[in-house]
Amino acid sequence: MKSKYAILFICVVALVIIEKESSILSRVSDKLSQMHNPQQTPETLQDKSNTTARSSFTVLKVLLSKLPSTKGNYSNFSEEQLEEVDNVGNSLDHKHVLLMASTRTGSSFVGEFFNQHGESMFYLFEPLWHVERMLFPDAEANNGTLLPEIYRDIIQALFLCDFSPLEKFISPPPQDHVTPDLFRRESSMALCEERVCTPEIKEVFERYHCKTRHCGPLNLTLASESCLSKQYRAIKTVRVRLLETLQPLLEDLRLDVRIIQLVRDPRAILASRMVAFSSKYQTWKTWAQDGQVPEDNEEVKRLKGNCDQLRISAEMGLSQPPWLRRRYMLVRYEDIARNPMQKAEEMYKFTGIPFSSQAREWILRNTQSVQEASGIYSTQKNSSEQADKWRFSIPFTLAQVVQKVCGPTMKLFGYKYVDDEKTLVNKSVSLLEEKQFHY
Repeated sequence: MKSKYAILFICVVALVIIEKESSILSRVSDKLSQMHNPQQTPETLQDKSNTTARSSFTVLKVLLSKLPSTKGNYSNFSEEQLEEVDNVGNSLDHKHVLLMASTRTGSSFVGEFFNQHGESMFYLFEPLWHVERMLFPDAEANNGTLLPEIYRDIIQALFLCDFSPLEKFISPPPQDHVTPDLFRRESSMALCEERVCTPEIKEVFERYHCKTRHCGPLNLTLASESCLSKQYRAIKTVRVRLLETLQPLLEDLRLDVRIIQLVRDPRAILASRMVAFSSKYQTWKTWAQDGQVPEDNEEVKRLKGNCDQLRISAEMGLSQPPWLRRRYMLVRYEDIARNPMQKAEEMYKFTGIPFSSQAREWILRNTQSVQEASGIYSTQKNSSEQADKWRFSIPFTLAQVVQKVCGPTMKLFGYKYVDDEKTLVNKSVSLLEEKQFHY
């Protein structure tokens, strides 16, 4: 039996090597083809490169099926064998990082840790915004569980530098793969670099235009080419709620995905949302004034549902099933706020991406700010003061409600309860347990 696993292990390693080398050859071939056929789109190029990947993946699945107990994954490999497979893949492939969060957890700030890495990073800020915007104009109506496959498939395509699935959700539709309407283009350094920057068109308004240089509408073909040239790719999203929906993404042999789930004290999230999204939280403000919160209200149920989804995903990630082994990391915003450089180092080490001097310098400049920048997506903060700021804005009545409906989630993440208002506003009392999350 051991010899069977040894043979299977060798086959897996060989397939990984063949796949990576084929990918490189495919890209060279694509470039030559483009010289003779410049009308090819990223979608056309991706179809070609996918053929080899699908073929090798099919062969691997056949091999795995010969051993019934494997059930299509590496669960019967030893730790040493799994590490060797990872090392072979990592040495030849790109690295992909998915920052998975919810709104008002500091994800824009943490996303910049990767965006500021340098020329070898391709970073995208909330590309799934377009999907939610088109299918659920009222974002609150989307509980994050209705379209997991669409979200996952678009992330998968973007990690492979294929923008064509996303184009279907951009409104108005791009013309010849050109659009002035990509959400938060300016938040991606890669989308504003010189090679992607087309001549400015004064008659065309681009709301999220680049701040570093004057560019015309975004050419997604150029964006795809830039992406293909980058060794590292990262996506930040607050729209994927359940980790289990990403399993096929993690099992795609063309990708080397690491997931970082960013969490924050649910009481702090509510307090921040009441300020950032004031018009949508009028009901909570009314309850804060009245001192009465009906627990059977849909708003309270939605809060509980959000907390439950966070907990369920974290419990799955921390349990390290075979498809997530060494590919999931849980990080608390509060720990980042207290020790931004240390946590950034840990995140970079986890992803296997070098912690660049550019990223270090950005963190130093933007975590010791005397005066915070304005805007709900601001990435400039005095981080050590930011973590407890919410304690002076949320009424104790609302804090109690959060503690009641989000209790199991708070316990898992290490957030302490408060029993009275005096404790809530006493900064000398820490509401954060010292806790290590192994990955």
